[in-house]
Amino acid sequence: MKNFRHTLIACGAAIIGAMKSKLALLGGLGAKEFLRDYWQKKPLLIRQAIPGFGGLLDPRQLIALACTEDVQARLVTQQRGKFELRQAPFEPEDFDLAGKVKWSVLVQGVNHHLPEAAALLKNFSFIPHARLDDLMVSYAPKGGGVGPHFDSYDVFLLQGSGHRRWQISSQSDRSLIANAPLRILSDFRIEQEWVLEAGDMLYLPPHYAHNGIAEDDCMTYSIGFRTPAYQELAEQFLVYLQDRIEVDGMYADPGLKTQQHPSEISAAMLQQAEKAINRVRWDREDIANFLGCYLSEPKPHIFFAAPERPISPAKFRQALQKHGVKLDLKSQMLCHSGWIFINGEAHRADESDYPMLRTLADERELTALTDIPAGLNELLYQWYLDGYIAPV
Repeated sequence: MKNFRHTLIACGAAIIGAMKSKLALLGGLGAKEFLRDYWQKKPLLIRQAIPGFGGLLDPRQLIALACTEDVQARLVTQQRGKFELRQAPFEPEDFDLAGKVKWSVLVQGVNHHLPEAAALLKNFSFIPHARLDDLMVSYAPKGGGVGPHFDSYDVFLLQGSGHRRWQISSQSDRSLIANAPLRILSDFRIEQEWVLEAGDMLYLPPHYAHNGIAEDDCMTYSIGFRTPAYQELAEQFLVYLQDRIEVDGMYADPGLKTQQHPSEISAAMLQQAEKAINRVRWDREDIANFLGCYLSEPKPHIFFAAPERPISPAKFRQALQKHGVKLDLKSQMLCHSGWIFINGEAHRADESDYPMLRTLADERELTALTDIPAGLNELLYQWYLDGYIAPV
């Protein structure tokens, strides 16, 4: 990817400048109005949300990224109404499909690889970082798409180059085509449709049926916001607790009595186990810390690389004072009431350090730091060694 990253700098700077006003991004709505009237309620089409937006990548660059190790990517092909799905890893020749089938390539987590993509997401910071999933970029030649479907998350569909036709429906019927490799709706009933061009954007709440079809060679930038299922939260909370609970004692039955049926669990055993389990307690802080760790936990395919030639703590401090520090593109950092969460780890911050760390979480970088307490420098240096942050 190094061969094309440098070509994006000027383009990225121009795009960021064009997106200073959230009113333009939301079609004249303020963030509060959008959240009140549309968020998780109904779709919103915004013409020229980002005027002149041509995208951050061209098809060749996206395919190069899809062929990169540790990148999550999918290739969807369609022939005679039947879809096929392939998952990464890919080779460039896998995309030699011109004139053979309709196809689309989708690359997840582009913000983990391109600074310009991470900068694009900053324009959606009116939605809490705890809800952010990632930026997915897709490319399809004419006729390509992934079929009518619904997602379980909020999504902003920002059109890059080319044109894509979006068909949507508020239908409650979510029946799927049996044995299909994708979750494709079996009875999609179009209620509205539009053709989006470069700079247009469509917001869709969860479970809103939609179908995107390339009108020509086109690229779409999907900014997704996760909506964890309560079942998932409950299961993961129990996993979180198992490493933190302490229940003293062990089962004992000095008064054991004979039973008519030796296979039956006795009421006495059940009562004793119930008392022990009922001693497990948690409070609001436990739940907050679980959420912070869970929501900042990297996805399984994400790994952090330690610096090849780490600088000394003293030189690291000098670098912070002169230039500042920034989060690695793959890092997720959240905070709550004095606690800092980074990549699944929890840290209790000193009261004087918390505002600075919260700014790092909000902005993903800190400018030159003139006064760095020793404890904070030690923490930041450890994150540097872990690959979570780097001097600017």
